[in-house]
Amino acid sequence: MVIVKGGVTAAKGFEAASAAAGIKYQDRTDMALIYSKQPCKTAGTFTTNVVKAAPVKWDKNIIASDVKSQAVIINSGIANACTGEEGYDCCKETAMAAQTALGVDARGVLVGSTGVIGMQLPIDKLKNGVHELAENKNESLENGTSAAKAIMTTDTFHKEIAVSIQVGDKTVTVGGMAKGSGMIHPNMCTMLSFITTDAAISKKALQKALSEDIEDTYNMISVDGDTSTNDTVLLLANGMAENEKIKYKTEEYEKFAEALHLVNEYLAKKIAGDGEGATALFEVRVIGASTKEQAKTLAKSIVCSNLTKTAIAGHDANWGRILCAMGYSGAQFDPEKVDLFFESRAGKMQITENGSSVNYSEEQAAKILSQPEVTAVADIKEGTENATAWGCDLTHGYIDINANYRS
Repeated sequence: MVIVKGGVTAAKGFEAASAAAGIKYQDRTDMALIYSKQPCKTAGTFTTNVVKAAPVKWDKNIIASDVKSQAVIINSGIANACTGEEGYDCCKETAMAAQTALGVDARGVLVGSTGVIGMQLPIDKLKNGVHELAENKNESLENGTSAAKAIMTTDTFHKEIAVSIQVGDKTVTVGGMAKGSGMIHPNMCTMLSFITTDAAISKKALQKALSEDIEDTYNMISVDGDTSTNDTVLLLANGMAENEKIKYKTEEYEKFAEALHLVNEYLAKKIAGDGEGATALFEVRVIGASTKEQAKTLAKSIVCSNLTKTAIAGHDANWGRILCAMGYSGAQFDPEKVDLFFESRAGKMQITENGSSVNYSEEQAAKILSQPEVTAVADIKEGTENATAWGCDLTHGYIDINANYRS
């Protein structure tokens, strides 16, 4: 497996574009297009929030059908959530505009929205944006990057990656882009992720690969504990690599799933590290667990702890907050067996042994916690299972951004 340049346009047959439609922002691009020259098999996973945005409902229906897709239209600024029948009709009108502008089947046009909840989208601006996207699309890596930038809201940088693998004598590429910074929590977040591949693969294998992988990637990140109304991960496969079709639970499937995991994990970590107001990616590894579920529960509880997140922001080795978060997680463990460690590029340090503090340097601990990527390791010494969760520190910047988000 090789990391290659680009994002959603790295795979054969995929094009992209961006446009400044003026939906909410007046100083940047706010619409993106992903287009495939050939109809694609699709897979998707969506928010667990009972309140689901119109695009989520629209896309779920397409993914559940046998209709193939050739286009994804995404807007930023307005989420098209809590918008009732008018919001759902907006998805339909967007798809019809794409059918006219791109010559694709409207029934398979996928949509995505991110931004303020409760506002109606200006449909005329949206439709004009679709036509501009159709005129500007091409397969360049630059256009893929411009699309990744257009879906940003409070993100501070765009997020994209692509990898290639060999399937038989064919090169298969998987590329992706994502956005996410706030309203991020396990079980999907205000995160949109769009993944393209030129693999020839069965729809069953495509959906299985995605559904199984999000449990260890997107569902293991948290910024603020808020599960969004719009969380969406879409995966499109156009088969243009012309490899022998990949089927579920074959050797080729495992290779494809590994490539997909690399893409998903990379994007998930970038989302976690780009949390609103964040200064550091905070990684939590729980090792020595008796079950995978126990490890996941403990890791998520630590990474979601606001007190722990503020300690990371202050470069304070306040390990009691970590043990506290583990204690209310719901997972059973013996706190008097827990060893805790902090590590980063500045070094690694043991903080506790068997649930009690060891003699460590607060000054050195502060140096370790001052890095842009910080890891806490909790060894509960019960077994061989482990899990990793990702989040970020919690700073005053988070309040500054969200106190004025609608203005």
